[in-house]
Amino acid sequence: MTIKDIPEEWEIRATETPFVGNKTSVRTDDVVMPDGTVVTRDYQVHPGSVAVLALDEAGRVLVLRQYRHPVRHKLWEIPAGLLDVPGENPLHAAQRELYEEAHVKAEDWRVLTDVYTTPGGCDEAVRIFLARGLSEAEGERFEVEDEEADMELARVPLEELVRGVLAGELHNNCLVVGVLSLVAARTGDGLDALRPAEAPWPARPFEA
Repeated sequence: MTIKDIPEEWEIRATETPFVGNKTSVRTDDVVMPDGTVVTRDYQVHPGSVAVLALDEAGRVLVLRQYRHPVRHKLWEIPAGLLDVPGENPLHAAQRELYEEAHVKAEDWRVLTDVYTTPGGCDEAVRIFLARGLSEAEGERFEVEDEEADMELARVPLEELVRGVLAGELHNNCLVVGVLSLVAARTGDGLDALRPAEAPWPARPFEA
């Protein structure tokens, strides 16, 4: 048996959107189960996101600390952001987020991994990129606001982040998945064997 996720869609008898927010909404679907019963499922509808694990020549990862109100924590994270435009090329979005949040550009981009963050209650899909060949971006820094105005930046050795993840000290899902995926890729076929930056992404199709 091949261990691989496959697309599948069960019949929806009725659907409504009881809440529409600025970036996301909540949808309620009446879904037909395999035995014919109909159950109600509520979930958040999300445009999708990108995240960037930026690795410098010294083996350090660019991270930022930001307040996240729903969990009442300041979390160390990797640069990330929403796919603001339907069909937006995720590589372009990732490059924009790295510039806006860290004022950094990268020469080498690869897909590290693709994940659904909370598939039991949200349809958010995230593509996590590996960015190498880092340098300071040109031009003026992006003007931040709200939570981002209090953001802290740091470059932390990969090994220290791994330790923090396994010790239960670091909790952001993109950081955790990105860091552990990077370690797995290094000990496997190597970073150059990762998928190209423009690899297809069925969860969020885009124009190359």
